[in-house]
Amino acid sequence: MPDIRQGLFRKIPAVDRLLTATQLQHISGEYPRSLILKAINQVLDDLRAKIQNGEIESQTQLGLALVSDQVIEKLTMISKASLRPVINATGVVVHTNLGRSILAEKVLRRFRSLSGGYSNLEYDLERGVRGSRYNHVEDILKDLTGAEAAMVVNNNAAAVLVSLETLARGREVVVSRGQLVEIGGSFRIPDVMRKSGARMVEVGTTNKTHLRDYEEVIGPETALLLKVHRSNFELVGFTEDVPLMELVGLGKRNGIPVMEDLGSGSFVDFSNYGLVREPTVQETLSQGVSLVTFSGDKLLGGPQAGIILGQRELVEAIKKNQLSRALRIDKLTLLALEETLRLYRDERVAVKEIPTLRMICQSHGALTKKADRLFKLIGKLRTGNFSIEFSKGTSMVGGGALPLLELPTRLLGLIPGKLASQVMEARLRSYNPPVITRLEKERVLLDVRTVQERELKTVAQAIRDLAQME
Repeated sequence: MPDIRQGLFRKIPAVDRLLTATQLQHISGEYPRSLILKAINQVLDDLRAKIQNGEIESQTQLGLALVSDQVIEKLTMISKASLRPVINATGVVVHTNLGRSILAEKVLRRFRSLSGGYSNLEYDLERGVRGSRYNHVEDILKDLTGAEAAMVVNNNAAAVLVSLETLARGREVVVSRGQLVEIGGSFRIPDVMRKSGARMVEVGTTNKTHLRDYEEVIGPETALLLKVHRSNFELVGFTEDVPLMELVGLGKRNGIPVMEDLGSGSFVDFSNYGLVREPTVQETLSQGVSLVTFSGDKLLGGPQAGIILGQRELVEAIKKNQLSRALRIDKLTLLALEETLRLYRDERVAVKEIPTLRMICQSHGALTKKADRLFKLIGKLRTGNFSIEFSKGTSMVGGGALPLLELPTRLLGLIPGKLASQVMEARLRSYNPPVITRLEKERVLLDVRTVQERELKTVAQAIRDLAQME
């Protein structure tokens, strides 16, 4: 056996032979030489490993033409961009793993002109001196919410961190035990608190916290009263929380600011659209809270950002914190956020043009029509690979927002025939562009709520190709 392996090792084509092979010569102008060499070396390493493991036992598997084809296949794979567009057919609107919110078309149209040239990011055009990047969104945030001041960092965890570090480093922050949430990626409020240098004082119990619990711990070292909105889970049953207005009143009586981490942060009252009520940013600020933080890429429907609104002296102090420079957002994020916020000047326009809001508020009738269009695009399939079934189902908002809200939707289901559900799911996931679905009860489900109109033809073609798979 060792002699056979040694003979196979000697038959592996040399790098120079592969470089001059006909197949690689034809595509040599399409790829950098360094990338071609990388692909060759990876293929040769793989062949050596297969010989060593006994997976290759014949010299015919090591022919120049065959190995060259493997190199081309490897080249195609490694030359693809890592970050790629996908089609979200999961029904999760704010899908963290798939990039959360989709930006509005109006936002996208502004990208080329700004990203392809210089801009007044930190330049005051009127005075001809250095300006502040926060000015581009501060005024519109104030107009939309009624806040005295505003600033933006790169995500909400950063917004909470820099706020706590500025206002309470070395001092105490009082928070209810029932609000010590964990968000995606195992980031927890206690961990963020510890990183900020503030000392956390827990009050109440998991299910019940009273105003007296806060009153009993307030002392000379108390710097902040913190309220964390449970946007990614709900406590039901024997529960009680202190309303924000009462907590604000307690803070005022003791000269202590009150901060609320809203998490998702919505500008729209979803109860007006027949959905569950979620406290809006405007409502929170109207109750006199000193500071509020929330995400830009969840219910707001914009880019990843952490937005800080509140009293002027507090926000100005946060701006001066040296940590703010490390957490600041770039010009493209500011552009996307500004353009998204401009749409909110008319809520009807926002709900129509911001994809996240449009998908959440989409009616069941509109979804049925979309499902019908998809079915017509697929057409008649003569295949034993699977059968198609449309059914009722539910979508989710996702992104840690509105956890109990189930949105009625229409599902296209692929019922296994010759192809197992896992095979179909993987095949769709490897399509170009990938179609991300969900598996339930041995069926592959595609939720039309999160499939965009422009993507219906692609999804239909992916299903037709799956029907022809052997």
